[in-house]
Amino acid sequence: MAERPIPEVLASLDLASIADVGARQAIRALLSLVEELAAENRALRAENQQLRDELTRLKGGSGRPKLPPGRAGGSTDYSSEAERRPAPKGWQKRGKQDRLRIDRTERLTVDPATLPADAVFKGYETVVVQDLVLRTDTVAFEQEVWYSPAERRSYRARRPAGYEGTFGPHLKALVLTLAYAGGMSETKILELVQSRGIAISAGTLSTLLTEGRAAFTDEARDVLRAGLASTPYQHLDDTSTRVDGEPQYCQILCNPLYTAYRTTPGKDRRTIVEVLRGGRPAAYRYDHEAERHLGFLGLSAAARARVHAALPRDQALDETTLAALLDGPLARLGPRQREQVREALAVAAYLADPDWPVVRTLVCDDAPQFRGITEELALCWVHEGRHFKQLTPWLPQPKAALADVLDRFWAYYRELLAYRDHPTPDERAHLDARFDALFGTVTGYAELDRRLALPRDKKPERLLVLEHPGRPLHNNPAELGARQRVRKRDVSFGPRSPAGSAAWDTFMTLSATTRKLGLDFAAYLTDRFTRAGRIPPLADLISARAAQLAGSPA
Repeated sequence: MAERPIPEVLASLDLASIADVGARQAIRALLSLVEELAAENRALRAENQQLRDELTRLKGGSGRPKLPPGRAGGSTDYSSEAERRPAPKGWQKRGKQDRLRIDRTERLTVDPATLPADAVFKGYETVVVQDLVLRTDTVAFEQEVWYSPAERRSYRARRPAGYEGTFGPHLKALVLTLAYAGGMSETKILELVQSRGIAISAGTLSTLLTEGRAAFTDEARDVLRAGLASTPYQHLDDTSTRVDGEPQYCQILCNPLYTAYRTTPGKDRRTIVEVLRGGRPAAYRYDHEAERHLGFLGLSAAARARVHAALPRDQALDETTLAALLDGPLARLGPRQREQVREALAVAAYLADPDWPVVRTLVCDDAPQFRGITEELALCWVHEGRHFKQLTPWLPQPKAALADVLDRFWAYYRELLAYRDHPTPDERAHLDARFDALFGTVTGYAELDRRLALPRDKKPERLLVLEHPGRPLHNNPAELGARQRVRKRDVSFGPRSPAGSAAWDTFMTLSATTRKLGLDFAAYLTDRFTRAGRIPPLADLISARAAQLAGSPA
């Protein structure tokens, strides 16, 4: 149902032309009220339509179809690419010749019978044609077999590395690449390889994709460790997923050198600590950091006193030991208080861990589970800008106010980008003052003014870049990593077992990391299956790149 048209008298109203201050303020207040009522009306109409659809379904009908809005259908675009990026340069086609590896050269000749008598040879003209050959390579290995009567055992010749079982390394690399880098479903991969002459069942293909991958799991864990140590900040985001139909979450942790995926049952603060610790067994510690975190969580003074009296100080505690303490001396604590104690001690153990890289800064959105873990928090400016673009004013005056705020918001964002490249004390003071001016604006559009007030309470997290110019201003790398998981989820719905979930995490981690390191994922897999050793451990490449970046001039 279309909204009512705006009356001409309101559409053409110019508040600045009203000389009487009291009248101008009264009219502005009335316009704000009209805007709020229009927003409330939209919400009520949407809720009413949902109730009608549900009633239709209860009566046996199908209700209105849930169609995703298309661009032509008036869908709202929350992207900020055009506003936050500088004007693009003129497009130029990039050459391909310097990026190609010539596999073979074939010399072509002209049939002499077709040449005129005066034809003169002028050399060769090189034309490069790219092609991709997908064919079977089924090998029958004739293995020598020797038998020792004295030992009563047989000796067989060994097959080449990677040819264990009944499928070779190139087929294994292909199906893993199609599944985790190409985003294909198991059904389509099965159709493809069977159509090319490979005799393989759906169950066997599933096994190739999920089981017997301990070495890859170890390398993915090493990637995470090296990645965490490679920069003082880490991007973090999550997206929903399903494991055997049950709702879970996929955590995406990354920086410019790697991306790591981890599927978790929840997404609370203890889960984030577990992800930052690389999924190792839970660890707890009661120290000054745990005391500070208990205060941050709002645990009462009386409960904190009981904790202080019951827990050993500055000692590592495992899950069994802490559970015994919570069921013994701290049994009077309620369920929420117990969870607060677990959370505080888990954070303290993470920050005091000498054997694992501790993240100094998290770059993320404003979700509560990300707070209180790391020394610093850098909030995403793109995510904040998205909140403003989600406002839907009805009257022209609020629309103009929103457009003006968005222009100023992204102009300020571009100033912060410029500051990252050329930080100076004067510019830092200027940007600090500009923040207060931007988010202290009062427009008279109540919903916009409420939105403007929110960033003021988190100014340090918004302006961490002024203190550390090397910190990113947005969390797009983690959101792009999440998008890859969403595409995989949309195609394959979700893993059907914990083993499948672990395989998704492992191979999506390795696929995304090889891409960031400029490696061919299929070549990497083949190298690992054949144990050729031509591609170094990914963790070593991450550490070497990090050392190069640290030594490069700012």
